[in-house]
Amino acid sequence: MHRIFLSLSFYFLVFTAYAAKVDTVLTTSESMKKTIKAVVITPRVYNGEKALPVVYLLHGYSGNYADWVTKVPAIQELADNYQYIIVCPDGGFSSWYLDSPIDPQFKYETYIVKELIPFIDQKYKTVRSRNGRAITGLSMGGHGALYLAFRHQDLFGAAGSMSGGVDIRPFPANWDLSKRLGALSEHPESWEEHTVTNLLHLLMPDKLAIIIDCGTADFFYTVNEQLHKKMMDRNIEHDYITRPGAHNWEYWSNSIAYQLLFMHRFFLKKE
Repeated sequence: MHRIFLSLSFYFLVFTAYAAKVDTVLTTSESMKKTIKAVVITPRVYNGEKALPVVYLLHGYSGNYADWVTKVPAIQELADNYQYIIVCPDGGFSSWYLDSPIDPQFKYETYIVKELIPFIDQKYKTVRSRNGRAITGLSMGGHGALYLAFRHQDLFGAAGSMSGGVDIRPFPANWDLSKRLGALSEHPESWEEHTVTNLLHLLMPDKLAIIIDCGTADFFYTVNEQLHKKMMDRNIEHDYITRPGAHNWEYWSNSIAYQLLFMHRFFLKKE
C-alpha cells in the first residue's frame, strides 16, 4: 500500500536530558580477524531482567557506527518511548553489508548474522527470536537491512529501508561496489545475486514485516519505486512511504520516526 504520512515530530518528546544509556562496545569478528565497534542504546527501563526487543540500525556508505546517535540523537528518546534496544554496528566504509566474493576482508553478512547478533544476545537481556528482532538502515544500510532480512527470515521479523540502494545494478561505477563484487561487466552474476530487488523470491508469505521509505528527489527514488511495483505485482505486503526529500540527514532524521514506530508496532503484535 502506498502511504504518504504527515510528520511524526510529536513522537520526539522534549527532555532536558536523555534517560537512555548509550554505550560503545567492542565486538570480535573471527571471520574478518578484527575488532569492530558498535553503539548500543538501552532504554531507561532496561535492568537486565526483562528481555527487550532489538532493532539493528545500519549506517550508509562512508559512515560508521556513531552516525545515527551523533546526527539523530533523538533516537535515544524513541528507544525510551518504545522500550527496546537499538544497536548501531559499524559496517565498514563500503561493505554494503554483504560477504564479498572477491575480498575476504569484507564478510559483513557473516559478521552481522553470526557474530554480532550472538554477541548482543549474550551481553544483553534480549528477546532471542525473530519476534523480537528487526533491522533497518539508510542508503547502503537500507540495502543491507533488506538484503540481510530477506536472506535470514529466521533471524529477523521486521525490516526497513530509508533511501536504500535496493537495486545496485544501475550504479556500476559508484560507492566501491566494484571493489566488493568485481566489475559489473566481468561479474554480472555476482551483481544479480547481491541486489535486493532480485531476492523477492526468498520471501515467505506473511513472514517478514517490511517498510520502505524514499524521497522523491533521491537518486535512489526510481529503484525504490521499481521495487515497490514489483512487490505490489507479487502481492507482497509492505508499507511504502514517499514524500518530498533528498538523500540527506534532514530526510533520514524524519524517516527514522516512521521506521521505529513500525518496528514498535511489530513487536507489540508479537508479545
